[in-house]
Amino acid sequence: MNRASPLPISHQAAGLLGWLALAFVTAAVGALASVNAGSFYAELNRPPWAPPGWLFGPVWSALYTLMGISAWLVWRQRGIAGARSALLLFAAQLVANALWSWLFFAWRLGALGFAEVVLLWCLILATVVAFKRISALAAALLLPYLAWVSFASVLTFSIWQRNPGLLS
Repeated sequence: MNRASPLPISHQAAGLLGWLALAFVTAAVGALASVNAGSFYAELNRPPWAPPGWLFGPVWSALYTLMGISAWLVWRQRGIAGARSALLLFAAQLVANALWSWLFFAWRLGALGFAEVVLLWCLILATVVAFKRISALAAALLLPYLAWVSFASVLTFSIWQRNPGLLS
């Protein structure tokens, strides 16, 4: 079910900016919790395969960009009303995304951080499935995010287990 008429270019551009802004607001909320993440990450006992701290910023910037474009493609195809459940899943995973940084870095709750990143992974997968029904490209753009959060889930568990004194 496509829109009855194509959106004007200016409306499409505004929509793209809006979806990107939503994704990057999520990044900003998570970043607030991660102000001291660099020094905390450095003091953690990490597995040898853990990436260096400087890698997270560029990876997440690329992922948030892909997330915003993905949601925009779904919105452009069906609008808010036509893609309500898919876009609500997208919004739910954004909330879970931002919450992880608070649980892990700000509040140092390793067990809850791990449980929450597993929930995030499930929400991303559900969003991919919902987006695929509307736009295969939108779903494909979320696959790097799903892969990174898969890795982040294992990393979260490993760091939590290695640091019982720092992460409850």
